[in-house]
Amino acid sequence: MAIKPPEGRPTPSVQDIYAQDSRPAPDVLRFESPPTGLGTDDIPVDRYFDQGWHNLEMDRVWRKCWQMACRVEELQKPGDHVVYNIGDESLLVTRTSKGEIRAYVNACLHRGVLLRTQGGCVERFKCPFHGFTWNLEGKLAHIPSQWDFDHVNREEFSLPEVKVGLWGGFVFINFDPNCESLESYLEILPKHFEQFKLEDRYKAAHVCKVVPCNWKLAQEAFIESFHIPVAHPQTTTYVAWDTTQYDIFPGVRHVNRMLTVEAMPAPSAGEVETDKTIKHMQRDVAFHARAKIEHGSQADVRNQFADSAREKLSKSAKRDLSGMSNAEVVDVIQYSLFPNLVPWGGHGAPICYRFRPYENDPERSVMEIMLLFAKAEDGSHPPPAAPHWLTEEQSWADAPELGSAGFVADQDTENLRRIQKGLRATHKPGITLANYQESRIRHFHQTLDKYMGVKP
Repeated sequence: MAIKPPEGRPTPSVQDIYAQDSRPAPDVLRFESPPTGLGTDDIPVDRYFDQGWHNLEMDRVWRKCWQMACRVEELQKPGDHVVYNIGDESLLVTRTSKGEIRAYVNACLHRGVLLRTQGGCVERFKCPFHGFTWNLEGKLAHIPSQWDFDHVNREEFSLPEVKVGLWGGFVFINFDPNCESLESYLEILPKHFEQFKLEDRYKAAHVCKVVPCNWKLAQEAFIESFHIPVAHPQTTTYVAWDTTQYDIFPGVRHVNRMLTVEAMPAPSAGEVETDKTIKHMQRDVAFHARAKIEHGSQADVRNQFADSAREKLSKSAKRDLSGMSNAEVVDVIQYSLFPNLVPWGGHGAPICYRFRPYENDPERSVMEIMLLFAKAEDGSHPPPAAPHWLTEEQSWADAPELGSAGFVADQDTENLRRIQKGLRATHKPGITLANYQESRIRHFHQTLDKYMGVKP
């Protein structure tokens, strides 16, 4: 379905470039769904720092929505588990002795002690205070000094569970026993990702950091390209940020996307010699550092980068990825799933973001960057990477596994600190969004409003 780009957006459009590529993009990327009917109202600033708003979010969003807890490959054998925390809630997401994946409330039913503070592999879940113990099916297995607890019904002393669902190699949880199914909640996402098969990936890197801003601010900085020329000016010679395509799909509540072309300069950068595009991309993107690119038109350079990427990806993944389109090996193909998951399609930038509140502090949040690489067909790929927690004083660049993405995230983090403080200082009651380039943010807030019970 061909739709004209929004009036005034620089050209060539993403669709124009895809049409000229040596390997055209798949059908799922070959259409536009421009935002319509989202309105132009400002977004109230107090939802980024007000404790009362945060408390309502916990009740109406985090205890009601499906959210990603971990990757399936982190739960390979019985007893493998991760601890998933959100606000005051804490869960043990584990694989049982029968091979099922379940999520238990992470609190001893005796005196409320956290059963686990970090993931690992255990045969049973044992309270470190008095020794009450549950098996992997959540059933009470041991009561210390049982003679003193004849009032406890063992059958009723099982660990409480929350709902679990699987998609794309992710494990999702939902605290609401009456929630809609995960299949319904995901809407168009599974169909769109049939091309990208995240279930055939493994977690090659996972870096986590507490950042000095509300979780919504952190997420919003990573779902638009509008900030690139000022925040990341070093990339404008090879990232066509100003032609980014933003898609808001009619009737879809939880999913939106953007497509940004790379290996071509931004039109607003003016006349950029291909030599500069080549050098800067090789400088900033480790994956392309040794790519042998011959001079030619910008389209020629893009095709050559894509050819080089296909070859290197196939070699590193130990599987044939030569059939991938240019877009899948070079570009940003980024989706959002409300409230906090940002998975990317393709293999050239196999990123996945997750954003969530840090404990009950509305002015700090946990940001996580994961790299999901293709699994080797012979099974020789490494085990999933353990979370690498940076201190608040460390920079993202202190995590070498992120490559240049760490430097870019540091540029954003400093701005996020200033935005959080600025929202406290401003006398303007709301933030004003661009109609097109920040449409994903507006769509996010409209969905948030529905969960929060805010009338339009």
